[in-house]
This record gives sequence, C-alpha cells and structure tokens, in this order.
Amino acid sequence: MSEAKYTLPSLPYAYDALEPAISSQIMTLHHTKHHQTYINNLNAALEAQASALQSQNINSLIGLQQKIKFNGGGHINHSLFWENLAPYDSDDTKVDSVAPGLKSAIEAQFGSIEDFKKAFNATLLAIQGSGWGWLVLVTENGKKKLEIVTTKDQDPVTGAIPVFGIDMWEHAYYLQYLNNKAGYVEQVWRVVNWRVAEGRFRDGGEGKGDGKL
Repeated sequence: MSEAKYTLPSLPYAYDALEPAISSQIMTLHHTKHHQTYINNLNAALEAQASALQSQNINSLIGLQQKIKFNGGGHINHSLFWENLAPYDSDDTKVDSVAPGLKSAIEAQFGSIEDFKKAFNATLLAIQGSGWGWLVLVTENGKKKLEIVTTKDQDPVTGAIPVFGIDMWEHAYYLQYLNNKAGYVEQVWRVVNWRVAEGRFRDGGEGKGDGKL
C-alpha cells in the first residue's frame, strides 16, 4: 500500500534573515534537522499504520497513535512557525502598516499592542518544559475573539484558528540565548510576520496557514 509522503517545506527567507533575533545556526538546525526528523518519523508512523490497517493489527494501530500525534503536530506547528516569521525589522514585521484588522482586534481586547505583548510574553515564560504559545481565533456564540493559549510538547492547536505561534522548545533558542529565555521572547517580536497573521485573522483560517497540511 503506497502512502503520500510529507516533505520539508522550504523557508520563505534565508537562514540568516532573522539575525540578530534568531541566528542562522539555530534556523539551519531547527529547519533541516529538527523539523526534518518530525517529518521522517511521521512518514514512518503513517507507513506502519497503513500496514497495521491492512493486517487488522489493532494493538499496533493503538500504539502508533501517540507517534502520529507527536510527529504530526511537530510538522504542523513548525510549518506554521516558519510562515509566521519574517526577516528582521522588515516591512512584514510592522503591525501598524500590515495588520490593521488584527491590530484593532488586539487593542479592543487587550488595551494596546504593548499590553498584548506583555500578556503573551508572560504566557510564554510560564510554560513548563517544552511547548508553544499561540494567539488563536475562536468562535463563541457566533462571535469571533482572540485568545492567548499554550500547547504542550508538539500538540497542535485544535478547536481554534492559529493566528501565530512561538516555539518555546529549547532547540528554538538555547544555542543563542542559553538560559535567557526572556531575551528570546523579547527579540522574537522583531521577526513576527504580522502580514501573515493578518491574513489568518482576516480569512478565519480558511486560507494558507490554517493548521492543515
């Protein structure tokens, strides 16, 4: 039984484009090694799942679910992460000019962009172990609102639209920032792609970057 294989997506910028916020060394390792490993493991797990389905091996199917969740989540999360980063201090990182709709929504809910960043940073720094921080769009009683949420390990966002996310695994920052996690959290805002975030917010997740692969 042949199964479609997931492949590593190309970055929309050079490995050194995020410097000095995120080093070329980190980006190269993060993309070509860490993300590629999630993809390799996901493809292997899906191939094993196909064989287990064919042989009706229920024990194997159950045993594979965590591998598929972890590595599939890693692939989804990283694919979104690369898209929601942009070259350091480029036009796409200027919320005022490229994300008017999202900016207004953030100000309405959090008071100001700076207040929002403080709340988001506090959430990121409160993550214990490995995980992700997200700005998501949820629908409640027919109305859409923004929320700051976290996911553990490589769990993807479910039940909401990821507007943008920040990787808080040590491999995302440690080679450059060591134990200064707060320094990474402060600097990553210089490379957040607000244009992509605006598109996800405006489209409600119907377009590219909605967490689907």
